[in-house]
Amino acid sequence: LSICGKLCYAIGGAPNQVAGSAAAFFLQIYLLDIAHITPFHASLVLFIGKASGAVTDPVAGFFISKSRWTKIGRLMPWMLACTPFTVVSYFFMWYLPPFVSGRVAWYLTFYCLFQALTTLFQVPYSALTMFLSTDQMERDSATAYRMTMEVLGTLIGAALQGQIVASAHVSHHCTVNPPANTTDSWHSTPSFPDPSDPLSHQVIYMIAAGVIGGVYLLGIVILFLGVKEKDDPYALNSDRAIPFCKGLGLTMKHGPYVKLTASFLLISTAVQLEQSNFVLFCTHAAGLRNHFQYLVVTILVSAAVSIPFWQKFLQRFGKKCAACGISWMIPFAVMLVTIPNLILAYFVAFVSGLSIAASLLLPWSMLPDVVDNFRLQNPHGKGHETIFYSSYVFFTKMSAGIGLGISAAGLEFTGYKPGICRQSKDVILTLKILIGAVPAILILLGLVILLFYPITEESRKETKLALEVLR
Repeated sequence: LSICGKLCYAIGGAPNQVAGSAAAFFLQIYLLDIAHITPFHASLVLFIGKASGAVTDPVAGFFISKSRWTKIGRLMPWMLACTPFTVVSYFFMWYLPPFVSGRVAWYLTFYCLFQALTTLFQVPYSALTMFLSTDQMERDSATAYRMTMEVLGTLIGAALQGQIVASAHVSHHCTVNPPANTTDSWHSTPSFPDPSDPLSHQVIYMIAAGVIGGVYLLGIVILFLGVKEKDDPYALNSDRAIPFCKGLGLTMKHGPYVKLTASFLLISTAVQLEQSNFVLFCTHAAGLRNHFQYLVVTILVSAAVSIPFWQKFLQRFGKKCAACGISWMIPFAVMLVTIPNLILAYFVAFVSGLSIAASLLLPWSMLPDVVDNFRLQNPHGKGHETIFYSSYVFFTKMSAGIGLGISAAGLEFTGYKPGICRQSKDVILTLKILIGAVPAILILLGLVILLFYPITEESRKETKLALEVLR
């Protein structure tokens, strides 16, 4: 694989991360403080949207596995076809409709559409790794390029969205220190600006959505022009395609895949909880409402620059050993919750970025090893790659959707009120738990499961040699 080919492949996946990052960091606070829907309804939108994307994964895997080879490949037509519709659904996801009573249905519809369409892109895109090269080192290298660009995409999405919409979440009368005899009227004062402002919240968010939609179109053009898909370079002439349902049953019984998926669905849920509640935590619980966009950028810059470090680390010490880096965020997140200091917040953001980079790189680097291990045990079947990738994304999305739904419902239960300057003590405590305790428990459980993951560096080399002999 050429460096140019790896870059084009990596850039192709970045727009999904740009849009996903903007939604992960800002959709919850947008629904609560801009669209003025209740935390319960926001939790429904987030959970059902994630669930719809998760349900689309096996459906997409089924139809993609049935697709025939075309002049531009078997996976590329899916990515090209769904991109324009993804851009449209993303734009309307941030549009503030003039009616009030049907807003929940509006956001639910377009968020579900967006999640389903991004799935139709993500499943073939992630499975494309297996159709770039038969060499494990080349695939790992392409995965490292991809994750670096995806983290940069996450950075760009959060930075673009954060810088464009920051003014929508900064209220001047909330940034000053309240008088000593603060009254309930100050607590309940809305922080929404004058709706006559020409740069109202709606316009600001739509500008951000338009910019990110343009990034989508640019990314798919680069992917199409720079990447050549190979027609299943692993298959023998006598191989037959594995039926989807049978393949799904076989993957669910494959030990390494089950352990890998169980581990990282817990870890990815922890990262999703951190992302979706971080802006709310900074705004309402840590007194950092004027710094949240810079803290988000710090997290993502740290993650982007550390991907090459983790790639070198896992090559030298092994992939299971590199998983220890995911746990680094736990003590620092707990410190941020207990000591909400500005300097500490930036340090925590930097360390969290290192851990997030490891949590993003490792599963996508380990999944091709699982697919190779499965192929060795089922040497005369083909077409199972999309089954592995679609079901993996399904489980991680479902777990993240459940986590986000529970977190938003928790805010509803503790009395979160949109737009006020200061939330109640119960809401602040809930945000601290969602940022500190819950992610820490999920990460520790995930790492314990990963200890039983059976594919080591030695067995990986043996699998590579056996597959070469088979070919």
